[in-house]
Amino acid sequence: MSDRLPGFSTLAVHAGAQPDPTTGARATPIYQTTSFVFNDADHAASLFGLQAFGNIYTRIGNPTNAVLEERVAALEGGTAALAVASGHAAQVVVLQQLLQPGDEFIAARKLYGGSINQFTHAFKSFGWNVVWADTDDIASFERAVTPRTKTIFIESIANPGGSITDIEAISTVARKAGVPLIVDNTLASPYLIRPIDHGADIVVHSLTKFLGGHGNSIGGIIVDAGTFDWSTGGKYPMLSEPRPEYHGIRLQETFGNFAFAIACRVLGLRDLGPALSPFNAFMILTGIETLPLRMQKHCDNAKAVAEFLAGHPAVASVSYAGLASDKYNQLARKYAPKGAGAVFTFSLKGGYDAGVSLVEKLQLFSHLANVGDTRSLVIHPASTTHSQLDDAAKVRSGAGPDVVRLSIGIEDKEDLIADLEQALGA
Repeated sequence: MSDRLPGFSTLAVHAGAQPDPTTGARATPIYQTTSFVFNDADHAASLFGLQAFGNIYTRIGNPTNAVLEERVAALEGGTAALAVASGHAAQVVVLQQLLQPGDEFIAARKLYGGSINQFTHAFKSFGWNVVWADTDDIASFERAVTPRTKTIFIESIANPGGSITDIEAISTVARKAGVPLIVDNTLASPYLIRPIDHGADIVVHSLTKFLGGHGNSIGGIIVDAGTFDWSTGGKYPMLSEPRPEYHGIRLQETFGNFAFAIACRVLGLRDLGPALSPFNAFMILTGIETLPLRMQKHCDNAKAVAEFLAGHPAVASVSYAGLASDKYNQLARKYAPKGAGAVFTFSLKGGYDAGVSLVEKLQLFSHLANVGDTRSLVIHPASTTHSQLDDAAKVRSGAGPDVVRLSIGIEDKEDLIADLEQALGA
């Protein structure tokens, strides 16, 4: 190609991939192997000492996974990426590099229920303490900052309600506090929002959702923006201090603007072990090739369905930022002008019982705990994904008892509307 920067759709198909040099295979091969042969003893020593790049063991890196990592980093505008076994694994690996026992991180209240549970309960055993803030009140993030704060965590489009987060405003808070901003970009995908363009330092995804897109493979990924100075103030010793397991290397000094991605690989993935299967990497890569086509259809369908529900007499309210009447519509126009995503919620006038009944009566929508599939999906969060929260916390996170969450697929919108119409009528 010429020197021009490839467009998004071109990157979605080509970034990170070349024909296999040995066989000429055009599709990225599945390197289904545990380990890789060294050239000689010096080569092995240089790989283990971080003096050369290359493959050692699939728990640490794999050629199939490497293509996936380079592709997502390119789509997000980052310097490097690391693929792991799930979105939850990505969050553990990221925070392990940033937090010591007793440290705090600030998180938005509007998050995926599994993340709320992970942050509230599982991370306590590591001595990591979450402090909650409200994305509708940016000042609440400022008030939450203490000397123990090491990072801020938000979602670009919040799950389940589909609200749009003001990334730039929260990035300003993070800069003032001298801490990195982590953005979970799962529901938007880089097709709709690139958080790094708005001040994010680290982006995470559940690859299981829109990037993979077909509901067949679980994975997660961490993208390093290369924008944060990890040596500032000695807050992040994993990156700034000599690493005894690597002969005193300081990762920040040695690897510069992709030091965080390296730390996640050689300190997090190496020791915690949540490796992504090369087969899953292959499946997710295949899904990413059609990401631009799918995301636009997802969004167009979602807007049509939301408009239908907003006018239905059985529906009390619809929370979808793509509607002109929605409180997050202006933020959607700013951050996601191509579409406000495909996951949103609506409330039924009949409350909890009506929500459960609707889910049972839908025929085309699949009732399951996932989003971002080509198929349209439905769930009642209060009785499933957010059931571990108390009633007040459910409401704060957008999963009240009367709320139903939809993940709109790429079917014909008329069929989706007809299915909802019959279920609401019943």
